[in-house]
Amino acid sequence: MNSNQSQCCCDGSVNQFDKLDEVLKKYQGVKGALIPVLQEAQHAYGYLSKEVLQNISKKMDIPISQIYGVVTFYSQFHLTPRGKSIIRVCQGTACHVRGAKTILNEIENQLNIKSGATTPDLKFTLETVACIGACGLAPVMMIDDDTHGRLTPEIIPKILAK
Repeated sequence: MNSNQSQCCCDGSVNQFDKLDEVLKKYQGVKGALIPVLQEAQHAYGYLSKEVLQNISKKMDIPISQIYGVVTFYSQFHLTPRGKSIIRVCQGTACHVRGAKTILNEIENQLNIKSGATTPDLKFTLETVACIGACGLAPVMMIDDDTHGRLTPEIIPKILAK
């Protein structure tokens, strides 16, 4: 195999970094391109694995410590795989007063994970947020782009089943 050929990966796909190489080529020589590179890499792979970050470090000639500093500073970046659906449970004042904690507890029990975690089957990632902006519907959660309000612990299993 010559150096211009892609290495085959265990899953039968071509070089696992082909997508990343395209992104890096797009930003080659562009000053201050680290954040857009990280954003596009995360979009391509779903999260920023250690291998992806090391590859970015090597090809952009940026110390890995600097890259980790950026990735851990911004909440938009994720170092672990995320679920297909993201559940965001509001913890704002109106939701808190109307029982958001019991809603969060019920979701944690139903999914058998804590806030900030992803189910082993990668179906759901559970997060808390400061405010969703639907205070009149409190307590509120979002699953991807769908808002669910006036929640009670009893209706959580039905919503999650959908």
